[in-house]
This record gives sequence, C-alpha cells and structure tokens, in this order.
Amino acid sequence: MKSHPNIIYIKNMVCNRCIKVVKDELEKIGIKIKNISLGEVETYYPLTKSKLDKIKKVLEDNGFELIESRKARIVEKTKSIIINTIFNQEEFLISKKNFSELIEKEVCLDYNYLSSLFSSMEGITIEQYIILQKIERAKELLKYDELSLSEIAYRLGYSSVQHLSGQFKKITGFSARDFKKLTKNIRKPLDKISSPKSKS
Repeated sequence: MKSHPNIIYIKNMVCNRCIKVVKDELEKIGIKIKNISLGEVETYYPLTKSKLDKIKKVLEDNGFELIESRKARIVEKTKSIIINTIFNQEEFLISKKNFSELIEKEVCLDYNYLSSLFSSMEGITIEQYIILQKIERAKELLKYDELSLSEIAYRLGYSSVQHLSGQFKKITGFSARDFKKLTKNIRKPLDKISSPKSKS
C-alpha cells in the first residue's frame, strides 16, 4: 500500500453517510474529489501542506481523523474492507467470501503480516474484528425484523443458527431472540468496535 500525493486516508469513515459528509465538507473547502470510498479519498490534484492542514481541521470538526502513518493507513484499509463486505455487499453472499484472500488482494500485502500488524495496533485479531462486525450487522438485521434468524445466519456466512446464536450470546450477553425483543437500541458505532487496548 504505497503512499500517493493524490490520496488521503481517513479514520472513522464507516458507512455511506460518512462518505457523503466527508465529500460535502471537502468540497466546501475547494478540494476536487476524483474518487471517494470508505476510509479513502482520491483528489484530482496533489495536496499541498496548507490544503492538508485545512482537510485535517475539517475532518476533526466532523468526527473524522486524517491518517498519516503508513501502518495506521493499512489497518484502516483492512477495517474498511471488512465493513464494506459485511454491510454493503450482501448481493455477494458473505458465506462465499474468504476474508483473508480478499484482504490480502485489496491491500496488496501478505496476510500474515497484515494479521500481525492489525493485532499489534488494535489489540484484537482480524478474525475477532470480523466476528464483532458480523454481530453488529446481525443486531441491525434483527431490529429491522425482516429476516428470520436462519436467514440472517445464512446471509452472514454462519454454518448454522446455533453458530450465530452462540457467538451472539457470547459477545452481547443476550440471545438473539431476546435481543430482538429489546426496545432499547444498544448497537455500538462501527468506529468504536475494537479492543479497549486499541492504539489507533
């Protein structure tokens, strides 16, 4: 993952709404955007230090953060791939996704290196992060009340309802069925899903 004068990396971009906010705010300060995706913005022109300073301030004002270290950019890119796959690519069943191959291909680095870097920076493994994101998506789907538990398990790539239920209970303290009955939304913001030891 090489550095590029036309590309900036941004922490806490976790959904399509985040993309819209970042795009709108950067355009307000005169940044010409070529492409934008979770955690990454490509501009038409190389960014000067004064432009980067403006970008940094406007991002911080809106709850985002400019990522300047190469290792942090790699970790954030890995997170974005996982979130995008679980939350935005359900037309391609997640059960068909091999996350290690997908991440290695997208980031263009050896998966063993990525796994070690992610663990050292975040305090949890990539596999644990994937599980946490799947459980957050399961919570969302349960709240929508449009799919059965077996349909949710299949959509999220679980081998069985029991497998999903076991992980759900272990992480949330609730059974999936009990959670569905709750009126209070206890979902966490996606950018807060990591170990307390996270060193982002």
